[in-house]
Amino acid sequence: MNERNILVVAHAGRADTVAAARRVIELLRSAGARPVLAPDDRTELSAVDTDFGDVVALGEDVGVDDLELAIVLGGDGTILRAAELVRGANSAPVLGINMGHVGFLAEIERDAMDDAVQRVIARDYAVEERLALAVRVKDAEGKVVFETWALNEATVEKASRERMIEVVVEIDGRPLSSYGCDGMVISTPTGSTAYNFSAGGPVIWPSVEAITVIPLSAHALFARSLVVSPDASVAIEMLERTAGTGILWCDGRRSHELPPGARVVARRSSRPVRLARLHPTAFTDRLVRKFQLPVAGWRGQDGGASA
Repeated sequence: MNERNILVVAHAGRADTVAAARRVIELLRSAGARPVLAPDDRTELSAVDTDFGDVVALGEDVGVDDLELAIVLGGDGTILRAAELVRGANSAPVLGINMGHVGFLAEIERDAMDDAVQRVIARDYAVEERLALAVRVKDAEGKVVFETWALNEATVEKASRERMIEVVVEIDGRPLSSYGCDGMVISTPTGSTAYNFSAGGPVIWPSVEAITVIPLSAHALFARSLVVSPDASVAIEMLERTAGTGILWCDGRRSHELPPGARVVARRSSRPVRLARLHPTAFTDRLVRKFQLPVAGWRGQDGGASA
């Protein structure tokens, strides 16, 4: 019988997260599954509690493509880290248990943790696929010098606080406009409630496949956010006249320096990120709950019919 390998993603910075990780590992073992920790997590958790020392390590004892699922204890940043850890040929779905604040990507809150683990054991969950970006950096000669991916967004930002960057935006091989700006954000629907949202971009329902492009503090008349096809190729080119350098950030986790002449190309990745879902919650309800939007006084429609 094949071992059921369940990755547990947590960090040792908070006592409640350590206790939650201990509980999840206990529940998995009692159900006959094998808990797995990332090597760094195991080292940090073991420094707090030696009981974590005998948990098998991802990449050392268990391969990424042998994972069945990842249970994540934390907020959106921890979920993004988990998505990075499980990314392989057959990326395991990620189930987020919110231990942070907003936790927009999380599926449930911490008080439902035991039930969530039991449903994982019973394979009683749905898998939702989210569009991700494949991102390449090319040098001035057109050579690919860096490749990565993003679930939320790829951003091209100025590297020096006192200098803006000058870029030109290209959509599907055609130049659109040049900007003097602090940066550009290329976002997925999942990332539309993250950096894109803070920059004034539109909130996009996950069921709507699209890519958004929004300039940051642009010195240009045409500085509105753009919504393009999910199959579009979006390129941001650092103009040679740019005084300083830029930097590419993907999900705030992976970066690469961008000298003048560098070119960032983002398009839909062939490998989506897979999220495990326990409840068929409407995205509207998730928005209302996470952002605490005012809906008092809404009467609704008889029998739940739409307007």
